[in-house]
Parts: sequence; structure tokens; C-alpha cells
Amino acid sequence: MIEYPPVDKMNDEQRISIVKNIFASVTDKYDFLNRFLSGRRDVVWRKRTVREMKFFKTHRFLDVATGTGDLALDCANTYEKVKVTGVDFVQAMVDKGVEKVSMQKLVERVELKWGDATQLEIDNNSFDVSAIAFGIRNIPDKIKALNEMKRVIVEKGQVMVLELTTPEPGFWRSIYSFYLNGVLPKLAKLFTNNPAAYEYLADSIMNFPTRKEFIFLMESIGLKNCKTIPLTFGICTLYIGEKQD
Repeated sequence: MIEYPPVDKMNDEQRISIVKNIFASVTDKYDFLNRFLSGRRDVVWRKRTVREMKFFKTHRFLDVATGTGDLALDCANTYEKVKVTGVDFVQAMVDKGVEKVSMQKLVERVELKWGDATQLEIDNNSFDVSAIAFGIRNIPDKIKALNEMKRVIVEKGQVMVLELTTPEPGFWRSIYSFYLNGVLPKLAKLFTNNPAAYEYLADSIMNFPTRKEFIFLMESIGLKNCKTIPLTFGICTLYIGEKQD
């Protein structure tokens, strides 16, 4: 049986290796488990993210840590004139996403490819919006990733981060903690050969910065008008900041 060390005990290199291993091992069930384990709320959260996007100059969107391309596809299906690029450092996930792009007949407007969130091979000022959904918590150097997301957007463009978070202390936080640590890994065990991946998921959420701390990170790299939009009692949060050089 696979076991992973606690998130707060991993060094950066170890975490990157573990994250690659985890996502390569769950690729075939990734979309199904996202829908099942979130009660399809992940679909609603991504659609809310897309609604907050503003395209005004390049009409291009960059989806960082795109996974199997859900956010990229949601954007392309919502904004018919927008071209989308998605990057991810797990090739198996990218390959799955490319299949979905083809099935939805969006090959001309959506390109998914391998890419490292902390070293984007993309020119400055290339996109109106850059976003990352459920990926920033897996990146040890969050500042570097946020800086790259800022670099590639135009002035007044948006950096958006959609991430699983913990509700404020109280009833909902207790319930959510019980679900994450007690129920979710047991449910995952029914559908995947690597249930430890979902133990890591719970651990990574519990160790993610608070909303105040993450907004501070965004502001520390010069993003302006930063705001949070808590979703579903705060178990997910959408962060938005603007580039103003």
C-alpha cells in the first residue's frame, strides 16, 4: 500500500515528485472522482470562475496546472472568441485533456501542452487572464508560480486562483474536517488503487494558507485590487488580483 509523508514534512523536491506520482496514478478516474467527491460542486466553482473573467485586449486565457482541461474547456465554451492555452507538468493528465478537447471539437481554440507553472515558456503580456484551479496548493514555490502568472498577462489583466480551502472555525469547519480526513479517503478507496492520493489531498487542504495569508502573497508580488470569493460555506475560495504595472 502506498503511503505519503505529511505535507509539512516534505521538502520541495520530494513534494514535486509525489504530486507527479499521485496525478499520474489517478488520471483515469480523476474527472469522475472530482465530481463524485465534491458532489459536483467543482463544476459550479469552475463556472463561477469563468464568469468572473474579463477579456478586453488579447482575448486569450492561460490555464495553469490545467489537469485534464476542465477550466480551459469551460472558458472556451463560454467565450466563443477566446483562445485558450493550458499547461500541466503531468503528461498523462495533458494527454487526457487533449482527448477531451478533440471530443468537444475545440482543437482550433484550445491548446493543452506540458508546462511548468514556475517556469512558463510564454512571452510577457500574452493573455488577458491567467488562472489556476485546484493546483496552487501542490506547488511548493507559490510566489514563483504567481509571479509567472502575473508576468504573462497584460496590464489590467487578471490572475485568478481557485482552491479548496477550510471554512472559518465553527460548525462547518468541523464537519468539513471530518469529511476530508475520515470520509473522503474511504470513499476514494472504493474507486482508485491509490487512496493515499486522497489522504494527501486532505492534508494539502488543511495545510493551505488562510485567506488572509494567501491574499498577502498575491499583494506581495504587486497584484492590486485583490479579493476573495468564498464558495460553498468556504470549502472553496476564488482569489482574484489585477496586474497594474
